[in-house]
Amino acid sequence: MRSESRTNSELRKLTMDPFYLDLIPYSVLVSMGNTRVLCCATLDRGVPSWLKGQGKGWVTAEYGMLPRSSNERIQRERKSVSGRTQEIQRLIGRSLRAGVDLVKLGEKQIIVDCDVIQADGGTRTASINGAFVALRMLINDMLKKGDLKEDPIVENICAISAGIVNGTPCLDLDYVEDSSAHVDMNIIMTGSKKLVEVQGTAEGNTFLRKDLDALVDLAESSVVTITEVQNRTFMEWSKKCL
Repeated sequence: MRSESRTNSELRKLTMDPFYLDLIPYSVLVSMGNTRVLCCATLDRGVPSWLKGQGKGWVTAEYGMLPRSSNERIQRERKSVSGRTQEIQRLIGRSLRAGVDLVKLGEKQIIVDCDVIQADGGTRTASINGAFVALRMLINDMLKKGDLKEDPIVENICAISAGIVNGTPCLDLDYVEDSSAHVDMNIIMTGSKKLVEVQGTAEGNTFLRKDLDALVDLAESSVVTITEVQNRTFMEWSKKCL
């Protein structure tokens, strides 16, 4: 039996709290099962040096895990980030940029911080789901203030994990499932179910094309639910803050 008595195609409970922090207006606490990630968006007026003069902006991300976000204490990354952290940061940034028209953003940079408070599998996918909402909040406030003439957001970006556990394709793996899965996959899609990125790995056993298709189909089935939660969270925030 899966956690929360879920079926193989069922998401863990997904909630987003846009009022978790009082001092940061563009923030959201994402909970996917027992995984919790705090996502905050910040506007940086300048763009990276290699983008200056090109008339377009940039969206990037930083990711980290608090020392006691897991069962064993994680060492703080004080001087440099690990390869895993770099890889996740780049994934979040690429995913968000897939939903943004960087020319309409203009020469501005938005940084989204994703900090894992509690890890129980799927921290990178939870980060992407929450990061999009924090980004949406900041963009809409910029539109309201006249800092942007057009909305640069093209569509929602959502993400979910999937894997093969005990020979069965399963959606939204928790830590126990993820650690025992012989195929582990992270799938990022747009709100219209276009693929942004697929990260899939076999552990010990290879897998077939039909297995890949089954996992992508499972991910696609979650898009409507994730985007509904994202949109509902944003509307709740906008009624109070805009």
